[in-house]
Amino acid sequence: MPNFIVFNSESDLTAFKSYHLARIDGAQSATLKDFFAQIEKELQLPDYFSHNLDSLDELLNDLEWIKKPDVALVVSRFEQFLANEKKKTKLLDLLGLLDATAEDWKWLDEEEGLPKKNLKILLQNSPQTIGILESEGIGYEAITSIY
Repeated sequence: MPNFIVFNSESDLTAFKSYHLARIDGAQSATLKDFFAQIEKELQLPDYFSHNLDSLDELLNDLEWIKKPDVALVVSRFEQFLANEKKKTKLLDLLGLLDATAEDWKWLDEEEGLPKKNLKILLQNSPQTIGILESEGIGYEAITSIY
């Protein structure tokens, strides 16, 4: 199953009610700085989070403070997500990081001392959502086709 799931409306998220949901409002995350503030709050990241991609990568590959085995990053209003970033590659870098991290969790050997997590990235559908995923070769499924 792909790591990215495209949803249309809030009602589509009922399939994820047992997940720890980290809700990111794209309209409130027009820059990486804004995104880091939201994800820090939503995932209750430790105090040593450094508000950069390397630090986010490290913490997303840990998540030991989250007790639920299933974690979903839910980005609503995706068309506005990181829209004010000067370098458009920052969105692509972030999506690549999230995809790689979710994939790493699938292959974690539980003997490594971390409880295994199932990480999904849910993006609200917009005219550009599918275009970005497809142009970058990122696998995804529409929520209606899997539930």
